[in-house]
Amino acid sequence: MKALVLESYNNLVYKDMPMPEIAADEVLVRVRACGICGSDVHGLDGSTGRRIPPLIMGHEASGVIEKTGSAVKDYSTGNRVTFDSTLYCGSCHFCRKGQINLCDNRRVLGVACDEYSRHGAFAEYVAVPERILYRLPDKVSFEAAAMVEPVSVAFHALSLAQVSLNESAVVFGAGIIGLFVIQLLRANGCGNILAVDTDSSRLALARELGATDILNPADDKVDSATSQLTGGRRFDMAFEAVGVQATLSSAVDTVRKGGRIVLIGNVSPKLNLHLQKTVSRQITLLGSCASNGEYPACLDMIARGAVNVERLTSATAPLAEGAAWFKRLYNREQGLMKVLLQP
Repeated sequence: MKALVLESYNNLVYKDMPMPEIAADEVLVRVRACGICGSDVHGLDGSTGRRIPPLIMGHEASGVIEKTGSAVKDYSTGNRVTFDSTLYCGSCHFCRKGQINLCDNRRVLGVACDEYSRHGAFAEYVAVPERILYRLPDKVSFEAAAMVEPVSVAFHALSLAQVSLNESAVVFGAGIIGLFVIQLLRANGCGNILAVDTDSSRLALARELGATDILNPADDKVDSATSQLTGGRRFDMAFEAVGVQATLSSAVDTVRKGGRIVLIGNVSPKLNLHLQKTVSRQITLLGSCASNGEYPACLDMIARGAVNVERLTSATAPLAEGAAWFKRLYNREQGLMKVLLQP
């Protein structure tokens, strides 16, 4: 089969690879679309330690079942499917509690680190366990289904925040995840939604997709804008979808006493926290990891048009051109959002 392989850091090669072998409880999926995740782009140069070559990356995908293992019961050849990015064991303490994203034996498709290596979906075929599969609604295209993983990440963050009707929120980072958070906040009846980003084109998109206010910290001070927009009370909650020091510090400053901060971004492995502000103002910090069974709800929302995934799709290109698109994303080309690759 053909695949896009990270042969060495900053070196993606479109080449022939052996067909994946499937275990008894796995299926072979013929990939129809796979999105380039920001984590794939960040892993391209080796800085994250989560994409050790040689590796086929890719975990935001959809396709058609080509072959089933002998123990597969609920899926058949020809089924249109997508699948979770998380490979959970199903038997550890956390899996039995329904917290599959915290599985003790958790692995991620298209990731190679010191603990494990698992080829992903930037290929004609990928092998995945039956337990992580989800059928596609008739109204959901393969391209739209390849976006369900980032939608589910945003949905999981909202579920942790326990959003109530007409609450206010500030979203730091108007990238893919931040823009889905904004759409889901609006769909869940959130009132004032402030989007904060340094990219003016992304801020314009944030307003189009549901943000009531936008702010570029290079032009305006976050503190003063927050006070003005909330009558001095500050926001009920903040979603930090970047993962750097400046946005974490701003998140602490922009939520009200008793407010919540959901941490989604993790570009920087370690950050400083203003402990006194956090404790004395009784701020709740919530780390949000991947998703936890939200795929069916997200697929339904995509099918109903409650979440607009097409608006965030910048390009759909052949897998053979993948290296060039990775380079454009790595160089942060202006206006470029999600790129889908098709084998």
